[in-house]
Amino acid sequence: MDEQDLGDDITTIHVTEAQIKHRLTEMAADIDRDYKDREVLLVGVLKGAVMVMADLARALHSPVRMDWMAVSSYGSGTKSSGVVRILKDLDTDLKDQHVLIVEDIIDSGLTLSWLLTNLKSRGAASVEICTMLRKPEASKVDIDVKYVGFDVPNEFVIGYGLDFAEKYRNVPFVATLAPHVYS
Repeated sequence: MDEQDLGDDITTIHVTEAQIKHRLTEMAADIDRDYKDREVLLVGVLKGAVMVMADLARALHSPVRMDWMAVSSYGSGTKSSGVVRILKDLDTDLKDQHVLIVEDIIDSGLTLSWLLTNLKSRGAASVEICTMLRKPEASKVDIDVKYVGFDVPNEFVIGYGLDFAEKYRNVPFVATLAPHVYS
């Protein structure tokens, strides 16, 4: 999909496809350096992190293992409910593993805070966070995020894995969804 395909569904493009690719390369270099002598397990948070996880894994120069977890606190709305449900759990035992949670976006941080506590309680040697996007103005809890792609405004954004009602995930950039779409 490109901007023309979206018509008046978006208002502002915040991060272009080229910016995403460039930043992913930088983040991968940092991760390669930081995990040089350790095997890392990438834990992608479905469904939004699919694009980030795939592109990040391809940009890394060190071998990684991957697993997926699906948690939900949104339903079909535009704001996090704060109540977390596990829809798909990990297949990997985390005991003594170096875990890197890969997220598409952090807004309130409530879901991620819960996930961080949950994964640490499983005996991981370390748990760090990598996110493509972060909304600092929306944060409700303080979370230490080791790798951040971009900060975006506290607006409803779509693209690069982010959706509204399961649409727009395949948009290769990040843009604000026009209010008339979700009102």
